Formats: sequence, structure tokens, C-alpha cells
Amino acid sequence: MTARAKPAPDVDAVLSALADPVRRRAVELLGEAPRRAGELAELLALPAPSMSRHLRALKESGLVAETHPEFDARVRVYALNSDRLSELKDWLARAERGWSDQLASFAKHVEKRKRK
Repeated sequence: MTARAKPAPDVDAVLSALADPVRRRAVELLGEAPRRAGELAELLALPAPSMSRHLRALKESGLVAETHPEFDARVRVYALNSDRLSELKDWLARAERGWSDQLASFAKHVEKRKRK
């Protein structure tokens, strides 16, 4: 990644969704187990409409997927999309390598200056 390179639009969407602390906490809870929307709202002490807005943002970013159990199509169960999280981890690893390379170059430069 060059100094001017920007994250891919998909990573932008994920980072934007994770910018909200409520959504980050929802992702943490979904990391433990898939959950119903109502269960998430209860655990996060949110009214259902607020939880719905947060879940919509997470779905639009691709971080979570929604399913409906066969016994009741009205119930929505949310689970993390591990592929999307893998994409984010890959991007973070590339960004970290870039920083490591820059810091190593800076350290070499400082060492050269010290020797002079």
C-alpha cells in the first residue's frame, strides 16, 4: 500500500459501520453467538427501532447476515459474516506492514545520522 493509497470501498463501509460504539458492541456480542434482534436490543439496552437501524447499517456493510428460522419467518437472527471480517483483517495486516516498513526505514535513517 502506497502512502496515498486509500482503503477499498468495502473496507470503508466496514470501518464506517464500526465507527459507532453500539455497533461495535453488537459485533462483539454476535462474535459470541448468533442472536435475535430483540435479544441484541435487550443486551444493549436499546429500543427496537434503534437496534433495527444499527443492524441495518451492519447488514449494509456486510458485517452481519440475517436469517429467519423455519418455524417463524418474523424472527430475525443475526450472525457475523466471517468473510467480511477476514477482508478487514487482511487490510489491517497490509496497513500494519506498511507502518512497520516505514518505521524500519526511519530507524535506519536515524542510525545513519548518528554515525555521521
